[in-house]
Amino acid sequence: MTKRVTLLLTILLLCTSIAPVSAQRKDKGYTYQEIEIQPNGDTILVVHILPVDVRGKTISLRRYRKLVDAVKKVYPIAQTAKAKLADMKVDLSRLSPQEQRKYIRRLAAEIEAEYTPVLRKMTYTQGKVLLKLIDRETSFTAYEILREFRGTFLAGFWQGVSRIFRQNLKTPYDPDGEDRIIEQIVIYYEAGLLK
Repeated sequence: MTKRVTLLLTILLLCTSIAPVSAQRKDKGYTYQEIEIQPNGDTILVVHILPVDVRGKTISLRRYRKLVDAVKKVYPIAQTAKAKLADMKVDLSRLSPQEQRKYIRRLAAEIEAEYTPVLRKMTYTQGKVLLKLIDRETSFTAYEILREFRGTFLAGFWQGVSRIFRQNLKTPYDPDGEDRIIEQIVIYYEAGLLK
């Protein structure tokens, strides 16, 4: 029995001394852990985390990851909204008031058909971040966009619905205040640092 234990220990020592073994775990692009087994048998845990500039505001890693996931999902939608709004402004400048109303109704129906399935699958956090990023990209709050293109009554209706869910369509995007963490995540996303 002692020969078997000695043989097993010899094999284990040979395996660990031949080459360092490394296990790597990538976690959504902004953290990963690496375990290295050194030839002398020591194990070192290395954790790399991209710097997060929160300018004095404390945020949990779980909440930060949730915001990163939300930005990654909704930022392309905000970019699309920016492009569609720019195209719509150009098209509306060429049309008469009656043609503008028809154009807006048609475009609203197209947007609703295209994005309703996506919006229904969003979480509360993703919806909140989407409203912020639309304001960031278009320089108009969601309420202002609704009021301009769909009328004061519908804008007021949707503002009331949003207030039920603790949202406010009139809240502007504040990159230096309340939304500074989202702004930092967007900067990382645009730089390609979040995968």
